[in-house]
Amino acid sequence: MHKAIHTLEQVNEWRKNTMMEHLGIEITEIGDKYLCGKMPVDHRTHQPMGLLHGGASVALAETLASLGAALQVDLATKACVGLEINANHVRGVREGWVYGKSSAVHVGRTTQIWETVISNEAGDLVCLSRMTVAVIDKKG
Repeated sequence: MHKAIHTLEQVNEWRKNTMMEHLGIEITEIGDKYLCGKMPVDHRTHQPMGLLHGGASVALAETLASLGAALQVDLATKACVGLEINANHVRGVREGWVYGKSSAVHVGRTTQIWETVISNEAGDLVCLSRMTVAVIDKKG
């Protein structure tokens, strides 16, 4: 399976006019079967009590896993779509940044499984997520 090489700048261009841009998610590193990113903890990502919204953590996890999966395939002919995601929320965060690292657990022809670890600025675990991705043919 042929896949293109994408630079950090190219992948961050995909943010434009998406939820990634709205939430302030940035991709910080691309590696072999992993992807890292960060997200601010501010008015865009807070829940009403002033803590990081669990849904924002899941949005970060799904973003990193989806992009990581997409970088494993030939995007001219294939697309990666989420089938299932789960998340364990371990620690609250009120301000600053959270950092995510999504790593491939399984990269198959039709499915991929990605695990995302999200931590706070001190390196403490905030959220642990696992996502199953379907690899589908692009429609003509």
